[in-house]
Amino acid sequence: MHQARAPASAASPHPPETGCDSLTRLVSDAFGERQKDISLAVTDLRTGQTLAHGQGSYETASIVKIDIAATLFLHAARTGRQVTQTELDSTTLMIEKSSNAAATRLWRAVGGSNGVNSANHDLGLTRSTAGPAGYWGLTRTDALDQLQLLRQVFGTGSALQPAARSAIRARMEAVDPGQRWGITAAGTNPALKNGWMQRTDTGRWNINSIGRISYAGGTYLIAVLTKDNPTKEDGIKVVEAAATSAVRAIAAPGCRGPG
Repeated sequence: MHQARAPASAASPHPPETGCDSLTRLVSDAFGERQKDISLAVTDLRTGQTLAHGQGSYETASIVKIDIAATLFLHAARTGRQVTQTELDSTTLMIEKSSNAAATRLWRAVGGSNGVNSANHDLGLTRSTAGPAGYWGLTRTDALDQLQLLRQVFGTGSALQPAARSAIRARMEAVDPGQRWGITAAGTNPALKNGWMQRTDTGRWNINSIGRISYAGGTYLIAVLTKDNPTKEDGIKVVEAAATSAVRAIAAPGCRGPG
């Protein structure tokens, strides 16, 4: 579960970045008015083609744990030291078990919000802001920034060293079976991290899923962020349907978007 329930907060919209009309139509047809509560992006690792739908800023909940792990490895590299075994053990718990205590330990170790914001600059995350006052789950982001984070872990030309990328990938591939929902619905060979958080004022849920999947001979990075779901289960269904729509859209013959 996520670290804390969050109060409602206003989104910080930016212009929508949509790479393929068919993706927009699929999301619109599938979700109707609910599409405004979805930020969705997918990239084909073979071609670099990227498709996206949705706008606005979303709270990360526990998907920020990948960002914390990336920050840890960047911080260690900057200071010329090796990541300790204790830190590696905490990284395992944080990603595979979604341990909030481990996330808090590492958040503090990397300098909290300032450390994560600094690392995000190096990682190329331009629309993400680390959560305030130790509330790492209230970090704000969008699907395109999460896709950029995934490229740092799974793509090429990364700011992360090969050993760091390998360590994060291995843990995303070993997420506990009970947490292997979300983007896993869109394909096989998943490596992922999910996040879920209920708001105290409305009782509604933020449900997010990011990672890598294989489908029809291709490998795809995908990020799905959602808010205002009436239940956790409803949010999971939305995420899984959105992820499946996105992967089918980018894999479809004749669908072309900006690379």
